[in-house]
Amino acid sequence: MQGKKKYTPKIFYQLSLDTLVPEDNFYRKLQAELALNFLYKATRKYYGNEGQASIDPVVFFKVLLVGYLTNINSDRALLRFCSNSLDVRLFLGYDLDEELPWHSTLSRTRQLFGEELFLELFRKVLSLCVEKGMVRGKRQAVDSAFIKANASMDSLVEKEVLEDASAFVDELEENSEFKVTTERKKLVDRHHAWKEEAYKGMPGNNKSERKDEDGNTIRPKYLSNHTHYSPTDPDAKISVKPGKARQLNYSGQLAVDDAHHVITGACASTSGSKDSVIFPEIMDQTLENFRQNKMHIEEVLADAGYSSGESLKYCKGKGLNAFIPNFGQYKPTREGFVFNKEENRYECQKSGGNHALLLFKGTKTDSKGYAKNIYRSSEKDCAKCPLRAECCGNVTKFKKLDDSIHKPLYDAMHEKLNRDTNYTRMLTKRRSSTVEPVLGTLINHHNMKRINSRGMAQANKHVLMAALTYNLKKYLKFINRKVQRNAQIMNLPQGKFWFWQNLLPRASITSI
Repeated sequence: MQGKKKYTPKIFYQLSLDTLVPEDNFYRKLQAELALNFLYKATRKYYGNEGQASIDPVVFFKVLLVGYLTNINSDRALLRFCSNSLDVRLFLGYDLDEELPWHSTLSRTRQLFGEELFLELFRKVLSLCVEKGMVRGKRQAVDSAFIKANASMDSLVEKEVLEDASAFVDELEENSEFKVTTERKKLVDRHHAWKEEAYKGMPGNNKSERKDEDGNTIRPKYLSNHTHYSPTDPDAKISVKPGKARQLNYSGQLAVDDAHHVITGACASTSGSKDSVIFPEIMDQTLENFRQNKMHIEEVLADAGYSSGESLKYCKGKGLNAFIPNFGQYKPTREGFVFNKEENRYECQKSGGNHALLLFKGTKTDSKGYAKNIYRSSEKDCAKCPLRAECCGNVTKFKKLDDSIHKPLYDAMHEKLNRDTNYTRMLTKRRSSTVEPVLGTLINHHNMKRINSRGMAQANKHVLMAALTYNLKKYLKFINRKVQRNAQIMNLPQGKFWFWQNLLPRASITSI
């Protein structure tokens, strides 16, 4: 006979939340493995002795963990999800009839806690992975990815330094009986008049042409951090990647161990800076994380974006065997010239030339801030050379070469990468197969695609939470597979069990 279910609500129920959640539930396993009681002592300094009780700090971080595990970015949506999930309620310690905290409480508490607390929790999870043998420490791969900031490109305003100065001058003039800034005000007014004339004369820059059909202002096609900023989030910077739209971003930096792809270092940085500038920061944190777990790093892998003299100097000072390809402007040799290291000079070797000497003339800093050694020949040596026009050009009568002050470090890296091309090719594949999938997982599945708060400190907390959530999820999978594998081995016949017991420890050792 066909059954038909009818729902009849009861007035009284005899049940408990503990019986409704299965024993093998993910959040039950997470609760059993992750101890967060240390947070009470760590967060005590953020609270006073009087007033209303705050949200439980353990509950706060558990709610954040649920958000990063389920890829929910909004605090409102996150609390709605927690309220409707039985296993999450059990994980948080809230019964069926208890009301969860307000979404604004999460936002205020996130602002209250310092970055060091999030870093301490990240290291706590990392230590669990180290204890289970998931971190080898031999080779670390470093890379970064953009994180969309919580600010729109429509919020950009132009950096008007002179206009701000003019307004400040006018305010001083109104409130002072001494007119001491008249000349400066005239100078600013002349600049405004010149700028207005130049603006009118430029084709396509007429103010009447900078509106769309709806009357909205059309943004310039190319915006720069040098000319524009966002008052909504001043720390967010304009950045772009090939094939993607220009937007306000932060940059998430990661260091990943190549054994089981465990994240060993994580921090946020401004997307307006090069990765090479942030390299010491992410490596300092990674080295400290290893030091606390009584481990050390042997090799560091990174792409050419991290290549700089400061990065190579840092690795040499820390004793790290780095493999970082030199950037595109690097030149291992100069055609037609040989560098004499003992005399610190270049010597012309061109056929038909008079073998002029390019002597060291000092160190200068170019417009981009790079310090370079300058080498120059004398006009007398190049005057009668038949290749002068081709070599020196029609403007100058001497030959000038410049090298980075860190060229010996670049040369050493170039020699290392070309010494064994097969090993270098293997390291390149290892780097891309280690850190890039981790970044993709964080962006698509662990809430690192966009930050819902503002400021560099909040961005750093966001990256740390996404990284520790990834490690925690990988840790639970690892110990679960290990238990299942041991159970399968124990069920083998006696002869096979002896074979696998003696073979597995030797076969599991990684030779590379």
